[in-house]
Amino acid sequence: MDYSKTSDYDYHLPVELIAQKPLQQRDKSRMMVLNRDDGSIEHKVFDQIPSYLDEGDLVVLNNTKVIPARLIGKIDGKTSSAELLLLNKLSTGQWVAMVKPGKKLKPGTKVVFDHGVEAYIADNVKEGLRLVSFNSPKPIEKLLPLLGKVPLPPYINTELDNPEQYQTIYASRDGSAAAPTAGLHFTAEVLAALREKGVRIAYITLHIGPGTFQPVKTEDICNHIMHFEYYRIETITARLLNMAKIDGKRVLAVGTTVTRVLETAVNDKGKFKGRHEGWTNLYIYPGYQFRYVDAMLTNFHLPKSTLLMLVSALAGRDKIMAAYREAIENNYRFFSFGDCMLII
Repeated sequence: MDYSKTSDYDYHLPVELIAQKPLQQRDKSRMMVLNRDDGSIEHKVFDQIPSYLDEGDLVVLNNTKVIPARLIGKIDGKTSSAELLLLNKLSTGQWVAMVKPGKKLKPGTKVVFDHGVEAYIADNVKEGLRLVSFNSPKPIEKLLPLLGKVPLPPYINTELDNPEQYQTIYASRDGSAAAPTAGLHFTAEVLAALREKGVRIAYITLHIGPGTFQPVKTEDICNHIMHFEYYRIETITARLLNMAKIDGKRVLAVGTTVTRVLETAVNDKGKFKGRHEGWTNLYIYPGYQFRYVDAMLTNFHLPKSTLLMLVSALAGRDKIMAAYREAIENNYRFFSFGDCMLII
């Protein structure tokens, strides 16, 4: 069946199932295991994930780190507030940012922050974004811990007790506006258990933009346009990725971000070149033929989202929607701080 309409990826989620805070023990989240061959489902706990992997299998994680990129200041000469969400730093030292209120933050506008920092809206960028220049006593990246807040998804209504709750334990590369939430379940103990079993672990970097939360607004899903996001693959990771396929082992992508990087960077022969970086706006939806990824760990995603379409491309739309219905019936926790699904 042709599932090309955005409405094909809609479902009703009781609001109480949207997780507002993470579990105290990350690896005790529930894990639905979906077999994409027959659609069968198992209900497990995340710390049981090593039992689904074999020696030599490769787990790929996104080591991006969320930065305090949400800045709130005042429009120069006015009392009204302005908000900037920094997305991508350009080689010129300028940033691409989301802004609020968009109608007031036009090119030429100045926004004033604490600590002697000023931002100038230099130009419009496509999709409502702005090009922003900073005048500050230090590089703005150095001042973000003083000025900014960690941006949380719009469906999270409470402040975190500790911003580190919205970081993976292996986050190491500053630059993301959102966490790769499938990785939030991992603990040092789970990683140790995987290594003890002989499972290999590799890291890529993809800095996530807020486009990941934006619903598809076009009725035909093919007409949606993805934001570009920066990624990087190191030489050691490329070697591990190539080795896994040579050895006939499975590759488990932890999250949709890892999936998009791997599917972007693999060449037509199924290989990865050495260290390289680039930008991807790869949009994966049903009909896409996966070239590299064998399995995926992912959270439960918003209705009508590109993320829901991506997992539907891997497992099949009907199987995914049936799994979501079962997750709701069994009171799974949804979205960033929620439970997870292992698609094998």
